[in-house]
Amino acid sequence: MQSQQPSKLTFPIPVPPAPGSVTDIAPGIRWLRLPLPYRLDHVNIYLIENDGGWTALDSGLGDEPCKAAWQAALAGPLKGQPLRSLIVSHFHPDHVGLAGWLCQQFDLELTMPRPEYLHSLLLQFAPADYGEDVFRPFYKRHGLSAEATEVVLSRGHEYLKRTTGVPASYHRIKHADTLAVGSRNFQVLTGGGHALEQAMLYRPEEKLFLAADQVIARISPNVSVHPMEPHLDALGIYLTSLRAIKASVAPDVLVLPGHGLPFHGLHDRVEELIDHHAQRCGEIAIACRQTPLSVAEIVPHLFTRPLDAHQTGFAFGEVLAHVNHMLGRAELRLETDAAGVDRYWTT
Repeated sequence: MQSQQPSKLTFPIPVPPAPGSVTDIAPGIRWLRLPLPYRLDHVNIYLIENDGGWTALDSGLGDEPCKAAWQAALAGPLKGQPLRSLIVSHFHPDHVGLAGWLCQQFDLELTMPRPEYLHSLLLQFAPADYGEDVFRPFYKRHGLSAEATEVVLSRGHEYLKRTTGVPASYHRIKHADTLAVGSRNFQVLTGGGHALEQAMLYRPEEKLFLAADQVIARISPNVSVHPMEPHLDALGIYLTSLRAIKASVAPDVLVLPGHGLPFHGLHDRVEELIDHHAQRCGEIAIACRQTPLSVAEIVPHLFTRPLDAHQTGFAFGEVLAHVNHMLGRAELRLETDAAGVDRYWTT
């Protein structure tokens, strides 16, 4: 995820809730923030009023600090107001990580898009070395050194395992569904690119848009390509989703994102994100104009600050997403060298 400088956004509540506390962000909706052990150090949870209690959107990472933050909130500002159900937007561990624990502790039904649920289930039962026989040649083909590959693999699997699993049954939601939560009905929107079929909730009557990670104010969601689908145009899928959001969600909604601060200015932010990715493609075109470059060689042209292993994996996947998008638009051409490494020229 890369920092952005939004120009026209406004933030109605400029200070996030303190650990263990909640903030009223809209009538019948409360905002809880949980800690993450990464550079992006938090995830937002939204609580929607439901029959004297709450339905939670997303769960946090499956670790002890997130459990402790939930317990503090439930024993403090949420005391006597039980959790009624859980909606999870997508399979990333900072969103689904505590789903199993919360559902078991509080006898909750899990609501989730099918691809996101099934991928969570796959990772839950995957062996410790899941996918490594695919990841190593994938990274090698795109120019990452063997040493860097091993470090990225070890950190990446640690990240994916920070979950408490998902229940054996769930309630499926899909695009264009109507989801009842207490006395409210929400329109379900879904979008790919960052995840598989990430769920968002829209309540036009109240000008509320719970955007998960699809639209965030000051960072661009990571859009990556992975070995399972090495030729996927993830960026094209994401850009299509952004345009669909702009077409179907009103410009004056309050956006409740998965990270950062709630904000006004959805359509402006969508255009900023589209422009950001166009700029990234332009930077790649310039970098590959003089000599063909592998994905690993392109990474430092786009990410100039030092990256740890966790960030390197994200950066690598994001560069490949842009490369695949540009290949599909005939803005790059592919050459494979004698060592079997793919390199890209600007057309």
